[in-house]
Amino acid sequence: MRLSTRHLLSVRDLTVADVELILKTTDSLKQVSEREIKKVPALRGRTVVNCFFEDSTRTRVSFELAEKRLSADTLNFSVSGSAMAKKGETFVDTIKNIEAMNPDIFVIRDAQSGAPFIASQIVKGRVINAGDGLHEHPTQALLDLFTIQEKCGRLKGLHVGIVGDIAHSRVARSDMLLFTKMGMKVTAIGPQTLLPSNIETYGVQTATFIDDVIEDLDVLMALRIQRERMDEHLFPSLREYATYFGVNQALLSHGKDNLIVMHPGPV
Repeated sequence: MRLSTRHLLSVRDLTVADVELILKTTDSLKQVSEREIKKVPALRGRTVVNCFFEDSTRTRVSFELAEKRLSADTLNFSVSGSAMAKKGETFVDTIKNIEAMNPDIFVIRDAQSGAPFIASQIVKGRVINAGDGLHEHPTQALLDLFTIQEKCGRLKGLHVGIVGDIAHSRVARSDMLLFTKMGMKVTAIGPQTLLPSNIETYGVQTATFIDDVIEDLDVLMALRIQRERMDEHLFPSLREYATYFGVNQALLSHGKDNLIVMHPGPV
């Protein structure tokens, strides 16, 4: 059984059957990480190029480690020290140069929304979006979904609250799309200035304060404030933000006993 999409650019491209297949495969491959010899031949003979045009720690290391455990040959590209930094080479020319070496998979992370899509129009291989601008981070969302299923034992009918800087979070965008696709109820929580202007298109509910929904939540996901993406003050101060939207023991005491708390990092 194969996925219905050639590339993984957006959660929107995945069908429910695709997601279920990914979760099932992830569950079986997770056992590899628990073995003494952490290796399977699933991608033997395949070449994966990790093109990280934006700095990353968790995503880059996770991809590289997964590729090695699946026996793929890997190449890591970063802008620092490349022709892009030294000679002004464009994104498109860089992708074309790497494509000429005939790799099988491109993993692309870029500060510009749509960069993985542009690459998918150029290369013969497959493209995986590892986070692009303010667009999406589909692999992080799939990991979040897998974690929730593992901890809660189910997906459909669960109520997830996402609190914080949703407007600047590509993780939140992918999570909202993916969770609702899989039959979960999602409430976006935060001040109006930190919610996307088109929040209604994601099929989620909204709440101003966590207190309004905490008793009904099965999962609470807290996001960091992405100050590097803000060009204006969207709330009075971090202290005031923490007072109304911070997650603490006092707040959690009003939630369900089996409520799980998640954070995409860094914390």
